Amino acid sequence: MPRVAVIAVLAVLLGSCGQATRPVTVHAADSPPPQLSDWGVVFANGRTFALNDGVTPYDLNTPLFTDYALKLRTVWMPQGVSAGYTTDGPLDFPVGTIISKTFHYEKSAAGEGGVLSVTKTDQESALNADGELDLGKFELIETRLLVRYDDGWRALPYVWNAAQTEATLEIAGDYRQVSLVDGPEARTITYIVPDMNQCSGCHVVDHTAKRLQPIGPRAWQLNREYAWWGNDATQLENWSAQGLLQGFDGDAPPGVRWSAPGGATLEQRARAYLDANCAHCHNPAGAADTSALHLNIEAPLDRRYGICKPPVAVGRGSGDRPFDIVPGRPDDSILVFRMQHTDPAIAMPELGRSTVHAEGVQLVSDWIAALNGEC
Repeated sequence: MPRVAVIAVLAVLLGSCGQATRPVTVHAADSPPPQLSDWGVVFANGRTFALNDGVTPYDLNTPLFTDYALKLRTVWMPQGVSAGYTTDGPLDFPVGTIISKTFHYEKSAAGEGGVLSVTKTDQESALNADGELDLGKFELIETRLLVRYDDGWRALPYVWNAAQTEATLEIAGDYRQVSLVDGPEARTITYIVPDMNQCSGCHVVDHTAKRLQPIGPRAWQLNREYAWWGNDATQLENWSAQGLLQGFDGDAPPGVRWSAPGGATLEQRARAYLDANCAHCHNPAGAADTSALHLNIEAPLDRRYGICKPPVAVGRGSGDRPFDIVPGRPDDSILVFRMQHTDPAIAMPELGRSTVHAEGVQLVSDWIAALNGEC
């Protein structure tokens, strides 16, 4: 559906929510509102979830794994300004930018006992043909905001109520029991909403500067089609054409989707996955810089990438394995061992998941198994 048509539909939807005239509002950094709707970015009325006019949805090639939750991402920028294009790192968003990420699940009919029952899936979240999420099919869990102020970014977690009509600011975080249904099997996990301080665990990628920043909207992550635009252009091309992005000359790093091979190699897919899930800490300036393990996508594939590298002060996290990555032997590699665990003393990533991403583990294991060499 063309973007103009989608906006027209959303206007009707917002009118039915009784909030069509509420504009997007950037609140003071020291006084965030208690309700998500006060920002005017997204709204829900118990039946549908919709975006306000001027709010642009986007998707990433390789998102961070969060307990199989689906994620609907949006960006809003004040009128007359745009993001600056950068080849490396996140785009340079202007002051006043609001980035939202709404975590939700596809409902399952198999639930009982009052625990939310959802379908285990690695599908991508997208607005439907009407430009909305049907809340008869999906359950909203939380919406996280990143807001750009003069002195930097602020992170704010909002948790949706049972009626699916409003989300409330939860500075201390929250949790919810979720039953993941996978065919005939189901298991209950504790989905954790991070507190405001824990947000820095991922969004402070430079441990020295200690400044929050977006980690998803980078050139290689956005270099992909997104059906909401109604054309075959990439998101970068559409953003540029709509005045949301400046400085883009049409030449961008290749987008790599971990779950859809396409033209990407096994190595490219595995490294994209490790970048999205690990490199916010495991980069030369990250919180895990003392580990000397660099998993950012542009890092050379050498000892610092973990190839035949012994662990540094990892304790039980080594699983008595001698090296981070042992070519040809995923079962002997610390990297795979830590991905396979949920024990906080062992699991990596440390935050953002309470279950194992089986498909991600399989991808990384397949890549290590295909590596040549000896330690």
